[in-house]
Amino acid sequence: MTTLFDRHRLGDLELPNRVVMAPMSRVRAAGEGLATPSMAVYYAQRATAGLIVGEGVQPSLVGQSNSGTPGLYTDEQVASWRPVTDAVHVNGGRIFAQIMHGGRVSHPDTTGLQPVGPSAVAATGTVFTPNGPQPAPVPRALETAEVPEQARSYAEAALRAVEAGFDGVELHDANGYLISQFLSSNANLRIDSYGGSVTNRMRFAVEAVAATVDAVGAARTGIRLSPGGTFWGVEETEVPELYAALLTELARFDLAYVHLEATAEEEVLVELRRAWPGTLIVNPVLPMGPKQTDRAAADHWLGLGADLISFGRAFIANPDLVERLRTGLPIAPADETTYYQGGDMGYLTYPAYQYTA
Repeated sequence: MTTLFDRHRLGDLELPNRVVMAPMSRVRAAGEGLATPSMAVYYAQRATAGLIVGEGVQPSLVGQSNSGTPGLYTDEQVASWRPVTDAVHVNGGRIFAQIMHGGRVSHPDTTGLQPVGPSAVAATGTVFTPNGPQPAPVPRALETAEVPEQARSYAEAALRAVEAGFDGVELHDANGYLISQFLSSNANLRIDSYGGSVTNRMRFAVEAVAATVDAVGAARTGIRLSPGGTFWGVEETEVPELYAALLTELARFDLAYVHLEATAEEEVLVELRRAWPGTLIVNPVLPMGPKQTDRAAADHWLGLGADLISFGRAFIANPDLVERLRTGLPIAPADETTYYQGGDMGYLTYPAYQYTA
């Protein structure tokens, strides 16, 4: 039986275990979207994970969702990430960058630009800005001729990620951000080749993946999906058909992995496991939901055919999470008030388990 602590081949990487650190925004970047020395320490502390997927990084200024998030679209940003990836590698780890274009989930107070999206439909809820939470604005609908440029922005960021020392990239096709908006049936009201049918709605995702694979190779490219998720007010019709068709199309690229969130019924996700021939990462609990992934949930999904299991919040307060899972040590709780407050408190201040005589 497969366990969390078996090795796994992922593209050109040999993972020492099947525990993945899920991407989590911590909004600790410096001005101009630069990575910081504290970020290098944070990720290096967690390098025993089989794979780290770093926090979402914007591929362009218009792609920035929140203030305090890092980017990968300038030479200065690339240089700022090198100490982070070096620290992870020195500690024996492997790290992918998650490329996250916010699309309509943004605000002019954050970027100085009007957000863009598949259609002029505002996200539900408020977005974080330098001036506090504000209602999500109505985005500017992309012209048909502009859409390929946004797809290519993922590939351009991927090239910069590899230059910065990342082992690969994960395209964020989940949680109501730009690619997810194109998949949606209520955020995407287009009547051109990017809207309407299942084939058209998934076209942007496929083009972003194709461009990224062409830029950095399939072995360095993964994608994250949230089938049926409703983040930021997105809705999707024909969920099983949409994602089965998408995975069938993506299978021809021989990607490093697909990363599924538990946003649909288990039987839907199991069918998607059957539809995907490559490595599958599963995040077994709803992101930011009431439960956190634990050993029981991980073992359950390994039994259902997942290859790797991603843990999010459990990694915040447990830099030694792999060892705690291996030995059955208690999982420390995280202070939710420090998730996004900035600074090192609640970021670098969680210790490894303290053994007593």
